[in-house]
This record gives sequence, structure tokens and C-alpha cells, in this order.
Amino acid sequence: MRVGIYARVSTNEQRTLPMQLKALRKYVRARNWKVALEVEDIGSGVKERKKREQVMDAARRREIDVVLVWKLDRWGRSIHDLFMTMKELTDLDVIFVSLTEAVDLSSPVGRAVAGLLTVFANFERELLRERVKAGIAYARKRGKRHGRPASVTKYATKVRKLFAQGVSKAEIARQLSISRTSVRRLLLNSK
Repeated sequence: MRVGIYARVSTNEQRTLPMQLKALRKYVRARNWKVALEVEDIGSGVKERKKREQVMDAARRREIDVVLVWKLDRWGRSIHDLFMTMKELTDLDVIFVSLTEAVDLSSPVGRAVAGLLTVFANFERELLRERVKAGIAYARKRGKRHGRPASVTKYATKVRKLFAQGVSKAEIARQLSISRTSVRRLLLNSK
């Protein structure tokens, strides 16, 4: 089995990368597997983990048969993220193993754990959805506008002035570096 090892710490101050790698390599040797890829990552809470994506890309290219991590929280940002990546790996017939939690998706127990993760991921998503809805409702009650602010409204006066001078909508858009659709909307809303 060709293994992709992924070891991560949140900050440079954390010194557990060597310990993680030593334990992961030992596990690979004990299983008579071969390390095909080894990725060390440092970062916390970022949306895109480019180093982790290297491991996923290797799985997609069928260069590895197993993804091996120290702990689940070293791999996933959230339960949902963890579930989605584990599902993709399963769909690719790549085994996911978390060493310290003894999660091995090649076993029935590991697949049961993945099933529980599905339940928790859905629960986490529902909680987040409820919090967002409550926040929006609270903001609306206080008279706050919801959504992205209109970015071109600052040009409304200039647009109307140029249009009144006979400048075409396309030329106004070019001069102000905004879209023609925005020019049309501003003119429509000024009537």
C-alpha cells in the first residue's frame, strides 16, 4: 500500500511535527506499507490548506492508497470538512487512517465512525444555519440592511450628471470603470 502522510501543527511554536512524523512512519513500517508522499503543514483555521490539497491531489491521481494522519483535528477544519474529504477519499477507494483515534476506514468500525461523523456534520451545519438565520432576523429588527452593500451607489450622482450631458451608458461605464449593467440600474433607480 502506498501511503500519503499528512502531519500538521497550527503554529511554528508547536514542536510536535517531528513526533507526529516519527509515529506515522513507525505505523507505516509496522503495516509493511510504503510512504509515497509525506506532507508537513503549518497553519491554523485557514480556509484553503494547500499542503493538504497536495495529498488529496495525489489520491485523485491514484498515486496513494492510504491517507495517514496523526489525529482527525490535524486533517479537518470542522466535522463537515472532515466528512466531505473522507467521503471523497472513500469514493476514490483511498483508505483514511487517523492513528491516535484508531479510525481506519478499511474496517467496519472505521466505517461506523464515518457514519457517526455524517450525523455530526449534519448537526453542525444545522446549528450554523440556525445561528445565521437568528443573526439576520436580529439585524433586521434593528433596522440593519442585510447582504452585501451596493458598491456602485457612490457613482450615482456622476452617472446621472454624465447621462444628462448626453454621454452614452457604455461610455459612462468606461469612464467610471463600472459595468454597463450598474449604469443602467443607477439610472433606473434614479427615476
